[in-house]
Amino acid sequence: MGNPRYVATGMNEKTPVARGTRTAIPLPVTLQSVERAMADLRRGAIVVVAGNGHALIVQAAEGVTREALARLAAFSKSTPSLLLTARRASILGLTNNPKGAVRISLSGGITSQTVHMMADPAGPQPQQQPPALSIAFIDPETKPGAAELGAIELAKLARLLPATVVATVPAERLSYLPAWAESESLLVVELDNIHQYRDAEALTLQRVGEATIPLSEAENTNVIAFRPPDGGREHLAIVIGTLKLDTPILVRIHSECFTGDLLASLRCDCGDQLRGAVAEINKAGSGVLLYMAQEGRGIGLVNKLRAYELQDQGFDTIDANEQLGFDPDERIYQPAAEILRQLGISKVRLLTNNPHKVAALAEGGIQVVDRVPHAFPSNRHSERYMATKQSRGGHLL
Repeated sequence: MGNPRYVATGMNEKTPVARGTRTAIPLPVTLQSVERAMADLRRGAIVVVAGNGHALIVQAAEGVTREALARLAAFSKSTPSLLLTARRASILGLTNNPKGAVRISLSGGITSQTVHMMADPAGPQPQQQPPALSIAFIDPETKPGAAELGAIELAKLARLLPATVVATVPAERLSYLPAWAESESLLVVELDNIHQYRDAEALTLQRVGEATIPLSEAENTNVIAFRPPDGGREHLAIVIGTLKLDTPILVRIHSECFTGDLLASLRCDCGDQLRGAVAEINKAGSGVLLYMAQEGRGIGLVNKLRAYELQDQGFDTIDANEQLGFDPDERIYQPAAEILRQLGISKVRLLTNNPHKVAALAEGGIQVVDRVPHAFPSNRHSERYMATKQSRGGHLL
């Protein structure tokens, strides 16, 4: 693998490695089984999440149909449930606690259409309230309910709405779960593997391709692609000039933004930040722009479009994400820290207005010796977005 911090181990085995408290992540099971489960959810298929002596039959809420609900009930021999993040459920008035999840029994005539309406505030909304709901709160601090939280995490990883329809696998089937699942053509994914996926994906990034690409603002530019071994999302290191690794490197971490970067959308400042960072790094003589595959603050392009629709209804950018059931910012920075390490960079001057990025890189073992301001003027379409980043997101604008 060429990565001294990574040690391949057996499934669910953890072996301490040299750096800090990092532990080895099992491969290929951790990455590949989760990646396959994500693909199944995205195409509307059913998967099984197993762990802690418990197993759930899971389907993404946004793809559920009447036939799928009937199939889930037949597999489970019980009534399916809708799983929502507690954040989404609190918006629906179903809980006062924004952490954890809520499991709602789909008894009492709740249809697949009602499921879609409860999961997606950007879609068509019901004209009347659903019938009385049977609700169970899933506490993230306790083991019971861990599989439910894993099912929601899997939907997030798949860039789907953080809502699933689930049914419990009967206890008598747990002793022969793999054989039963195979007979029904269902993929079983371990709960531990879902929880380990983000770290595993970051720590196993591989340098898979590079090319010299002269840019209008920086002709001496090399683009290097990094990809996890399961074939997941690629991140890019845009290296400008010749790096002097004995001094802090000027670095910008930029989350991809299709609408801002490519279409020059006026709803955000992402395009300005991208092009401005290239120009600033080139002016400094050298540096790196990390182009990370974390569209929409980590919720994905489709969910970002849903958030935009909610913003058009009056919500700000943070409230819109929370309406969908997400945290205000779902991004992680382990992949950025790992790419910098692979480039031989341990100290950086970080182009950012976001103090969270500074703290996250430091947590990942990269020393931020200086925060370099990186702000651009707003316009009439982005004024509220920029004000929200400053007042609620803590950005130093």
